[in-house]
Amino acid sequence: MNEKKESLEAAVTPWGKWEVLLSRPGYKVKQITVNPGHKLSYQKHARRREHWFAVEGEGTIILEGKEFVLHPGDSIDVPVEMPHRALNQKDVPFIFIEVQLGDYLEEDDIVRLEDSYGRAKG
Repeated sequence: MNEKKESLEAAVTPWGKWEVLLSRPGYKVKQITVNPGHKLSYQKHARRREHWFAVEGEGTIILEGKEFVLHPGDSIDVPVEMPHRALNQKDVPFIFIEVQLGDYLEEDDIVRLEDSYGRAKG
């Protein structure tokens, strides 16, 4: 059987990389890798909530100014409009699975409040 594989999105970023594993109306699943010593922008989303499940390494998660540490098997929920970021303060990559839920799941729903790589809009 010759089945054409669906082409999914992926990107290399200043902090690591992400890859869409599954995308359907109302939800999207990504694998996110944060390189050692790097962090995602402090951001929020207007139209989606997220569930993060750690699979490798250790990450520090900031949710509206509060810190949480995730190890493999730990998870955390990010509500709509909640400022958040993931940091990797260890020597190995921090990898987590992100499940996005909402009526709009595109990258332009990101509002960067602070960014170490000059991408915040202000």
